[in-house]
Amino acid sequence: MIMKNSNSYIMIVLIFLSGILTVNNAKAQQELSLETAILKGLENNFQVRIFGEYYKSAQLNNSWGTVGRYPSITLGVNSINRFDNTPSTQNPDNRSELYTNRLSPYVNVNWILFNGFSVKMGKEKLDLLENYSAGNSALVVENTVQSIILGYYLALLEQERLKVLKEVKDLSGDRYEYEMIRKDIGSAVTFEVLQAKNSFLSDSTNYLLQKLNVRNAFLRLNLLLGEPPEVSFVLVDSFQTETYTYDLKDLEQKMMSSNKTLQNQYVNQEILKKGTGIAKSASYPSLMLNAGTDYNKGYYDLPKDNNYDSHSFDYYANFTLSFNLFNGGNTRSAIQQAGISEHIGLLETLEIKQTLANLLVNQYELYDIRKQLLNVANSNMESAELNMQIATDKYRNGTINSFNFRDVQLIYLNAAHRKLNAIYDIIDTHTELLRLTGGIVTEN
Repeated sequence: MIMKNSNSYIMIVLIFLSGILTVNNAKAQQELSLETAILKGLENNFQVRIFGEYYKSAQLNNSWGTVGRYPSITLGVNSINRFDNTPSTQNPDNRSELYTNRLSPYVNVNWILFNGFSVKMGKEKLDLLENYSAGNSALVVENTVQSIILGYYLALLEQERLKVLKEVKDLSGDRYEYEMIRKDIGSAVTFEVLQAKNSFLSDSTNYLLQKLNVRNAFLRLNLLLGEPPEVSFVLVDSFQTETYTYDLKDLEQKMMSSNKTLQNQYVNQEILKKGTGIAKSASYPSLMLNAGTDYNKGYYDLPKDNNYDSHSFDYYANFTLSFNLFNGGNTRSAIQQAGISEHIGLLETLEIKQTLANLLVNQYELYDIRKQLLNVANSNMESAELNMQIATDKYRNGTINSFNFRDVQLIYLNAAHRKLNAIYDIIDTHTELLRLTGGIVTEN
């Protein structure tokens, strides 16, 4: 009774999944290589585009005008229109009337000639901030390329798993048909038929569930590529990999010279040093120039037709030298705070170096282990394939029963999965080694 209910449940799942997957496979598909996927992702990936805009902003902000090297020039016009009606102090009934109309255009220049080298250091800091933003963009590109590579091969992995499950499902289907034929001729009992049917339904369910895994893997890949879910791809690269022999010392040298995270931290450390220098600039005197010219033209309407015009054209240039003798210790505190930030940055650099060194050793050793595991998986797969061929012939000849054949079938399935996982693990570790040593973008 239990087996009957279990089979009924499996049949319901099969029907449900078949309906879903039929709809998903109805869309047109585009061929996609790994190289094309990377190019498409770098063009469309949202994080890449966002950090590209951040870099543009840093470029626009990096100018001498931002740090105050150039003067501030103001052009303006003052206009005065005034009417005075003032009573006489001797005779209030007598009032004096005065109408004034004055127009004064002017040009004013304010220029900081010296402020303790803060302008020079400010520009150098902006250069570094632009480089830092470029480094952040490079990091995003690097991480995106790595994600696309792994996403592409994950989709291939799920497809290969699907092929294996289909092969096993087909074998179970043949076994079930074979047991039905044996039952019809009286050579098999009902129990063997039910066991074969249950295996077939179970394998069919696993096959359809794996189709969902394939679909989900492609959806994740689409997200990395900036493509909508309805876009469907056919992956043209094969699911295979080469193994390499690495030297740890060589990898360490490459990492210290080319790792994007470390390079960006070096830039950040220089930014913090400039911050300390800018804070110290407040200890120096500052020299400011204020210069300009103005033109005044006035018209005065006095009683008794005593009207007259006035004109003036003035120039001025003033220098202001100032030195902050005491401001409550704020300058000293700012210098100390900048020094602390610089020291924190140095500690962070040392921490990143140590973290990267430990990670590199871990990935290096992991890569070596996974190469060995791949060799073992290949050997196991060869044995499982041969064992499967022999077991199939023996099952057909009646020298082994259906239970033993099922065991061989499951051994084959597990061996195939281990081989596929071993290939993907090699790709994963190899990609991480490339990222750590700064070679992932160069190679792809």
